[in-house]
Amino acid sequence: MVLRARRVGTEARARYAEDTERAERLPELLEAARKAEEELVRARRDGADAVELNRLGVAYDAALTEAVRAAYARQRVLVGLRGYEDRIYRRRRLARPEVKEVTEFAERLLTLREQHRLHGIERVPRDPVAA
Repeated sequence: MVLRARRVGTEARARYAEDTERAERLPELLEAARKAEEELVRARRDGADAVELNRLGVAYDAALTEAVRAAYARQRVLVGLRGYEDRIYRRRRLARPEVKEVTEFAERLLTLREQHRLHGIERVPRDPVAA
């Protein structure tokens, strides 16, 4: 029985390269999110106005969003190149302990972002003159 090497398309290779680049940035993106959160907490503690709290909340949301994207890119990198095209291969690789760990981390980040979107971004009253 002769096994053939499965060829992976150029689109999958390009997506894999992008995900690898994004996944490598995960530590710096987590640090940026941590700093944005500290800034938001400090502003709340110092009694900043609603506009400033909204601006900092949106900045923290953007930092969390980039970190979530990088965490899921890390998951796809761990699954491997074939996972972009082969559904069964992807499912099998998602069951591996190291991939599960990264997936859980990405989901915790996603939950943190969703919680922040629901309760952490200060609403700014509309300006009746601008409307």
